[in-house]
Amino acid sequence: MSDTPLVLHDPHGLIEAGLPPDRAPYEALVTAVLAWKDPDLAASDYQQIALQLTGHARAVAADVRHHAAALPKSDGRGALAEVVLREADGRLSTPLEGTARCAQNRARLVRALYTRLDRLTESVSRPPVGGQKTDP
Repeated sequence: MSDTPLVLHDPHGLIEAGLPPDRAPYEALVTAVLAWKDPDLAASDYQQIALQLTGHARAVAADVRHHAAALPKSDGRGALAEVVLREADGRLSTPLEGTARCAQNRARLVRALYTRLDRLTESVSRPPVGGQKTDP
């Protein structure tokens, strides 16, 4: 086996489309990374963590895109998803650094994408404020 790192090139997002992300381990990683106060890791460790979070952020962003595209144009959740996705694209285009700050920024991005995904997938038919039904 070679020590040369392998970079996966998937310009059409085929890997992301075929594999639903396993959310729990990444949420645990996000929680741990965001809880860091003064970590003392090697730069390569920070890079590896940021790389893992970057790959997962791309997969969650693809899921957000898929759900937002299925919404009617009049649904405001789609417009908000587009804002989050533009921000995610910008943040994902920045090069990875071997720093805690970089890993934490990627963790915040994953958290924001999951928040948006949850809002896209939650039921729209919530009861009105006050809990009163409008049906007779």
